[in-house]
Amino acid sequence: MERLLKSPFPGMDPYLESHWGDIHHSLIAYARETLQAVLPRDLRARVEERVFLEATAGFGRRVIPDVRVVEHRPATAPVPATASAVAIAEPLTIVLADEPTTQGYIEIRDLSSGSRVVTVIEVLSPSNKLPGEGRRLYVHKQRELVEAGVSLVEIDLVRTGRRVLRVPQARIPPSHRTPYQVCVSRGWHRDQVDVYRVPLRERLPVILVPLRETDPEVALDLQALLDRAYETGGYDDLDYTIPPEPPLGPEDARWADDLLRAAGLR
Repeated sequence: MERLLKSPFPGMDPYLESHWGDIHHSLIAYARETLQAVLPRDLRARVEERVFLEATAGFGRRVIPDVRVVEHRPATAPVPATASAVAIAEPLTIVLADEPTTQGYIEIRDLSSGSRVVTVIEVLSPSNKLPGEGRRLYVHKQRELVEAGVSLVEIDLVRTGRRVLRVPQARIPPSHRTPYQVCVSRGWHRDQVDVYRVPLRERLPVILVPLRETDPEVALDLQALLDRAYETGGYDDLDYTIPPEPPLGPEDARWADDLLRAAGLR
């Protein structure tokens, strides 16, 4: 069977959400590479990371294993005198540990002004949108950037969790309440936010990334980034015969079924 090098979906592939750790890192790396080639000579795109601990008791979220089981068999275990005639039960030692979660993002820095951050690009993950430390840190950072006059690009391509984009969902008209969304805030216009429609059934948009107020904005083709991540990630092994996680709504599920059957994947 010929290897599938491109997703059968025209835009965001909902099956990729179950592999979001890998996809997220790829999108960040490819976006940094794309931007670096078109930025003014005194600007640089750098990948930065937030690292935090999530409590072991999650809220139904998908987690990295957060319990380690260690079998410990000491070579010589002293036997208490009071138990000389009784076999001592050997316990299984379980180490409960929180796993560090890493969230990557891109900073565009101005070398001519002491490496000042002018723009931050965030590709959201489920940990940003589910209750817990990840969401708290993200919302706090979002507020700090706006107050500091830093431009913010938020790319939300996951359906898990609650929207945490800077613009409240109640302010977005129904025409732009799509399964995925992109929001762009410019540091010099704190009261304005650009919202990009990102429907499931359409190609991901080409968005404009703001730099300094005096710079022309640069285009970032999200679909090209996703297509590259799909191909280099070897996602021809995705099982399209089962529903994606999280599941699609009834209408989108019927549309996806027709699409995948037409592509011979069901």
